[in-house]
Amino acid sequence: MSFTVVLVGRPNVGKSTLFNRLVGKKLALVDDQPGVTRDRREGEARLGDLDFTVIDTAGLEESSESSLTGRMRGQTEAAIMDADAIIFLIDVRAGLTPSDRHFATLVRRAGKPVILLANKAEGKIGMMESYEAFGLGLGDPIPFSGEHGEGLADLYDAIRLALPLHTEKPEVDEFAPEIAEDDEAENDPARPLRIAIVGRPNAGKSTLINRLLGEERLLTGPEAGITRDSIGVEWNFRGRPMKLYDTAGMRKRSRIDDKLEKLAVSDGLRAVKFAEVVVLLLDATIPFEKQDLAILSVIEKEGRALVVGVNKWDLVAGDPGRFKKLVDDTERLLSNVKGATILPLSGLTGDGADKLIEACIKSAEIWSKRVSTGQLNRWLAGVLEKHPPPAVSGRRIKMRYATQVKSRPPHFAIFGNQLSGLPDSYTRYLINSLRETFGLPGTPIRVSLRETQNPFDKENKG
Repeated sequence: MSFTVVLVGRPNVGKSTLFNRLVGKKLALVDDQPGVTRDRREGEARLGDLDFTVIDTAGLEESSESSLTGRMRGQTEAAIMDADAIIFLIDVRAGLTPSDRHFATLVRRAGKPVILLANKAEGKIGMMESYEAFGLGLGDPIPFSGEHGEGLADLYDAIRLALPLHTEKPEVDEFAPEIAEDDEAENDPARPLRIAIVGRPNAGKSTLINRLLGEERLLTGPEAGITRDSIGVEWNFRGRPMKLYDTAGMRKRSRIDDKLEKLAVSDGLRAVKFAEVVVLLLDATIPFEKQDLAILSVIEKEGRALVVGVNKWDLVAGDPGRFKKLVDDTERLLSNVKGATILPLSGLTGDGADKLIEACIKSAEIWSKRVSTGQLNRWLAGVLEKHPPPAVSGRRIKMRYATQVKSRPPHFAIFGNQLSGLPDSYTRYLINSLRETFGLPGTPIRVSLRETQNPFDKENKG
């Protein structure tokens, strides 16, 4: 059975640092500034022979429920209720604070196994300072250093003691070969479809994901820029496993002064890189600003399938000609991913949300599409007959054959002579023709031009 451990404590006590150490990756943003983490983030942790799920949470602070910090605390309390055990962290350098004592009472009331971790206790002095934590009434504190990895053996023992007696580690054949992520494995229907939702700040990304999940899983509110980490959430849509990634709002680089915001945007770009489908979420009241096009160029560069969602449509639904204008603007501005699906929706009411996911599934299928070499060469012959390439320095450009070298996104190679002189306009013509002929709307298409060598060329022989 699965076992879940939640990390809780005041802001800046080292929860995210410990989270990254347990999962073995730098998934959570870490900074000296307190309050970096806002949403709860889950990861698969491994400590010795123990495998478990670990949840990083926002720092516990006393404030009204309607405030941002109050809503952050609500997310933490929900994580505590879902967990099997709690790791309560304190900062021994700062000593015990009234907040530590207040939230220790909250943790005790949860009625779950609690591991008290006295973090930042490097060396013998740190161990002596950790004794103060006995006053919390949560048992013996474990002197620990998340940054340096000191105390991991004691933490292992404590987690093992917290495990239910009926939890058994499944037998694993350590000599079993790892499954390679080839096209066959990637197209496995049991594998979650990775969908990243990106856009400008306050476009409604977190609200949309909460509506899809049917619960307040992500922190939302009227404040712009609430989301910082890229949070991945497992979900199931009509029997199809999904993983939705909520990302931080992306502003113009010139407007980003805060180091933390730069880290958040970088985390969002990483989510785009590892997603299969990217939903560019626009605000219906102010669609297609310059920053939206900058985000689009990143999606196209990374070669991800694209779906455009126009959120907050309930605010402008009274304008009958607005959607047609939006579609026309999309066709004009998204020339590199021509034919991308554009859907009006409302994350607040849920209208259009299911259609958005259906469009993502269809886009993923197009993104993974393969075309046989025979079909491609029949297409190439028709293209050359209808519109032959121009001559270069009086010499004809010859295109001999074409093949698809990979999918995800579709990548085609065309072989011939004098291809280095082919104008960009003709390459765009080939891409548009490929898109129309083989039904590849809304996905980037790569075309490589490869020149074949003349076997009778003496210079090539040398």
